[in-house]
Amino acid sequence: MPASQHGEVPASGADIESAVPRKRADARRNEQTLLAAAAAVFVTDGVDAPVRDIAKAAGVGMGTIYRHFPTRADLIIAVYRHQVEACADAGPALLASSATPYAALRQWVDMFVDFLVTKHGLAGTLQSGDTRSGPLHAYFLDRLRPVVAALVEAAAAAGQIRGDVDPFGFLYAVGNLCAGDTSNPHYDARAMVHLLVAGLAARPQAQPAGG
Repeated sequence: MPASQHGEVPASGADIESAVPRKRADARRNEQTLLAAAAAVFVTDGVDAPVRDIAKAAGVGMGTIYRHFPTRADLIIAVYRHQVEACADAGPALLASSATPYAALRQWVDMFVDFLVTKHGLAGTLQSGDTRSGPLHAYFLDRLRPVVAALVEAAAAAGQIRGDVDPFGFLYAVGNLCAGDTSNPHYDARAMVHLLVAGLAARPQAQPAGG
């Protein structure tokens, strides 16, 4: 291939094609970093947290956030989906890496509580009737029901929690505990969920007297 008049060899079609996926992958990673930072801010400060706080946490300028997410509703919905996927991915990973299935369940529930903090702020933020918010609940159930079922069933099969725990009932119970009045200083969703999870633990059978 002839060199250009400046002595540079033009990029081939293969070079251009390989550069495009790299740019897309970089953009995707940057977006995921931004969403993770936004989720952390929403958990601590609520979904009405200033965009500048999210930009600071993500280490980017506010313009970068608006370029990815032109409206707050766009950002909230993206964070919601990001957290659902993070919870869905964490279930199998925790089962594979934790010392016991019960330990995996406890760690996963902590992550799920963080997600619910954002989820319960979603409805108030999308008061405008954004039609995209409608399918999100079904999406949440479709992705997370199999995950919590696998965690609960593994812990039950290992004899670490009671065998009569309904995974879906457990999912809703955690959700209900996280839907209380957050303005009440005595309300601590995480502490209540920890009590719920502790209550699932299998108890050793009492030995008969003289046994």
